[in-house]
Amino acid sequence: MLVLALDTATPAVTAGVVELTPGSPPRLLAQRVTVNAKAHGELLTPHLQEALAEAGHRLSDLDAIVCGSGPGPFTGLRVGLVTAAALGQALNRPVYPVPTPDAVALDAATGKPLLVATDARRKEVYWAAYDAAGRRTDGPHVDRPADLVAKLPAVAEAAGEGAELYADVIGLPVVPARYPSPVSLVAAAAEELLAGARPAALTPLYLRRPDAVEPVGRKRVTRA
Repeated sequence: MLVLALDTATPAVTAGVVELTPGSPPRLLAQRVTVNAKAHGELLTPHLQEALAEAGHRLSDLDAIVCGSGPGPFTGLRVGLVTAAALGQALNRPVYPVPTPDAVALDAATGKPLLVATDARRKEVYWAAYDAAGRRTDGPHVDRPADLVAKLPAVAEAAGEGAELYADVIGLPVVPARYPSPVSLVAAAAEELLAGARPAALTPLYLRRPDAVEPVGRKRVTRA
């Protein structure tokens, strides 16, 4: 299978082309990754086009699309999901959502209980916990680092940009896995992909309510 992997739930704008074969780990053919929290909309489509060109393929060659579903900030996260949904509809290809921390956990591959924490801004982190086999046991949630520590399950190490930013508060050894890779995104969905399972709904994990609120009354536009 030829799979396009996308993720915009973190500051990394990630696109990659991955080959998936039964009985073998996913194989990266090409990728483009730029860490720029303000350029998801500008960079994602050029990145995926460049990755496809480097891999020697076209969009029509794809068998499926995998996209990180967050949690992440609204503006960045929706870029990846909307792009994946549009491509899936245009190409008539299935689109599989993958919680972004699940992919980071696979990249870390510590073989120990793990915390994955990404930067949620506002001095908060998105976090999830995993057992030694990389299965999610808690989360994802959004909390201040100090509040996370108070409710943290038993884990041995941490991964993700949030874990690095607040290492002094969280107090766990941090392994070098900051953002999800195309290979880990595909690996997280590999069982469903190979089985040809029907994808879950492409629902973003925002974990926060929108900042915008509906006006409760009309504003005066003239002076008394």
